[in-house]
Amino acid sequence: MPTTLPYVSLPLDQEDIRYAYGPDSAPRTGVEPGMLEEIRVDASLMFPGTSRKVWLHCPAGVSFSDDCAVMFFNDGWWYLDPDGDVRGAIVLDNLAATGDIPPMIGVFVDPGVLDGDGMPTKHRNAEYDAFDAAYGNFLLDEVLPLVAQRFPISGDPRMRGICGGSSGGDAAMTAAWYRPDGIGKVIAFNASFAQMPGGNPYPSRLESELARSTRIFLHAAHRDLNWNARDHNWFAETLETAAALSRSGYDFRLVVGDGGHSPNHGGVLLPDALRWLWSEIAQK
Repeated sequence: MPTTLPYVSLPLDQEDIRYAYGPDSAPRTGVEPGMLEEIRVDASLMFPGTSRKVWLHCPAGVSFSDDCAVMFFNDGWWYLDPDGDVRGAIVLDNLAATGDIPPMIGVFVDPGVLDGDGMPTKHRNAEYDAFDAAYGNFLLDEVLPLVAQRFPISGDPRMRGICGGSSGGDAAMTAAWYRPDGIGKVIAFNASFAQMPGGNPYPSRLESELARSTRIFLHAAHRDLNWNARDHNWFAETLETAAALSRSGYDFRLVVGDGGHSPNHGGVLLPDALRWLWSEIAQK
């Protein structure tokens, strides 16, 4: 059966766009909020000198007799905040209640902070924009064991995903790229591939290396930074990454919206991005 979408007119102004949230992004009557636990990571082998907060979210009614899926969220509190642009825990609660995702632990990881003589310094860009294995190793080797102390989690990379926006989108792609053994699904909203040191590595690497089994949801904003510039064009870099994924045979989905470099559209898309990303698991 074909899917018929309701008609929506295109806005003439592509700059000042804000998308309305759907019902999965607000608390729903009859859906019990999940459990939330805050932990700290004050020592890291991968990122020495950093400290950060991590929040673990477990939807109500999850059976702890079975191994759970895991979804990492970069920029932890920003993606967790119930009054913010993404509202991750609310979305996870609603999708778990309808069975649209498998039993899943949400792991919301803040970027690291360095304490330089009493002056906290954000370590976000150093962790998120780098094209190396460090961040993926940190999540799988340092954060995931803390999750496993509390919940039975699956060892199957197809049961592990990661989500992020802007530089957090870079980190999501790179963590899965370097650690396909531990992370098999990616959501990248408004990724800032253009500002990665040395430039966006993905188009050339995707075309020259064997395809991984990673499933990827990409989002781009038509008026992202430098959208009509020859260099450092954030919109174009995501499109070129999507084209390389297509030519390389990846199972991916690209959604392009209007507006600029904002988390709003990504937050609106999160419920459907999770549904699509986990659909082959949830339907089994």
